[in-house]
Amino acid sequence: MLKNKKIAIIGCGNLGYSILNGLLAKNTILPSNITVTKRNTKTLDHLVDKEIVVTSDNAKAIQESEILIVALKPYNILEILKALNTHFIPGKHILVSLATGISLSQIKEAIQVSIPVYRAMPNTAADVGMSMTCISTNNSDHNSTELIKECFNSIGDTIIIDEDLMDSATVLGACGIAYVLRFIRGMIQGGIEIGFDAKTATKIVTQTAKGAAELLIQRNQHPEHEIDKVTTPKGCTIAGLNEMEHNGFSSALIKGIVTSFDKIEK
Repeated sequence: MLKNKKIAIIGCGNLGYSILNGLLAKNTILPSNITVTKRNTKTLDHLVDKEIVVTSDNAKAIQESEILIVALKPYNILEILKALNTHFIPGKHILVSLATGISLSQIKEAIQVSIPVYRAMPNTAADVGMSMTCISTNNSDHNSTELIKECFNSIGDTIIIDEDLMDSATVLGACGIAYVLRFIRGMIQGGIEIGFDAKTATKIVTQTAKGAAELLIQRNQHPEHEIDKVTTPKGCTIAGLNEMEHNGFSSALIKGIVTSFDKIEK
C-alpha cells in the first residue's frame, strides 16, 4: 500500500534524516517517490544521486507528495504550516507532525483544511530501522491510519496512544534514546576501568544491552524476573546492583525522566 505513495519529509534535520535512512534501508518506498526539504540543502545534496528529490521549496514538496512528514521545530511549525495552508488538498494529503508539544487541534487550526492529521514521535533509532514510534490522531479514517502505521513500522515498531500521552511518549521514547546511550557509555567506562580496552568494552556492553532488551521483548517478562536469574546469594551481581541503588541509580533515572517531562509541560 505504501510502495507507490509519494512522501515528503518537510524539514529534514537529524530526526527527518534518520527516518529517511530507515525508509531507504527497508526498500519501503521508491527513492524517486521521496522529497526532502531543508532551508540549506547543501548537506542533503548527496541524496540526489539516490534519485531523491531535494529542495528548499516546501510548497513544491507538498504539491508533489501525498504523505507529509513534518519534522519542523515546535517554535516555527505552526507559522510555516499556516503560510502553506493553500497547498493542502483534501482527499490527497495526510499530514504527520513530529513536533513536540504541538497539539492536533493547533495543527488543524493552522492548516485550515480538512485532511487527516497525525502526531508521531519516533526516535533516531529509525536510522537503523529500530525506532519506537508512538502515534496519535483523532482521525476516524481507518485506511489512513493503517497507511501511517505501515510507514513508521518500516523504520521500527509503532503503537497508537491517546494524544494526552504524547509528551510522555516524547520523554520515554525519543529522549529515552539518550538516557539508554548514557547508561551504555557508563558501562563502557566501567569496563575500561576493570581492564578492557575501549573497543572490546563497547562490543561487550552493546551486545549485552541488545540481549537484555530482546529478553524482555521475546519473553514478555518483568525485568526483575530476568534480574533474579543472575543474582545468586552473596554473588557479585547483587553486590553491584545494591551499590548502584545505594547511590541512587533508579531514583536518578526516574528523576531525569520526570524533569524532561516537566520541561515539555512548561
